[in-house]
Amino acid sequence: MAKQKQKPKQKQVDKPVAKKVKKKHQRTIPMGIAHVKATFNNTMVTITDPAGNVIAWSTAGKCKFVGSKKSSAFAGTVAAQNAGKDAAALGMRECEVNLNGPGAGRESAVRGLQSAGLTITIIKDKTPVPHNGCRPRKRRRV
Repeated sequence: MAKQKQKPKQKQVDKPVAKKVKKKHQRTIPMGIAHVKATFNNTMVTITDPAGNVIAWSTAGKCKFVGSKKSSAFAGTVAAQNAGKDAAALGMRECEVNLNGPGAGRESAVRGLQSAGLTITIIKDKTPVPHNGCRPRKRRRV
């Protein structure tokens, strides 16, 4: 009878215990603020609660628009609709709109929020305008 080789015993490692994750309760926010930043290259729509905590956001780039199509008015509409639908799913019914920037998606973003089912109470223009501050860059020649 030949002795069989015994395998060296391996250390038993305890499996990591899965952490218990608290389920986030669905909060309802009846009113919020939509911040629309319309640049020459993109349109960004962020919807916050009155305290400033972000609830939903969308950009033209997030909606699969690429290049010069991101700066179009239609891309601004689609981005606002996406953000508006996410906010409406959380129970938002009405919102204020803060417009910022000179881009093409300004007014179309407001229409996109309305088509998502949000009623708009106030539209404010928060575009920064210099009161003859620092010297502007040279004029663009096209």
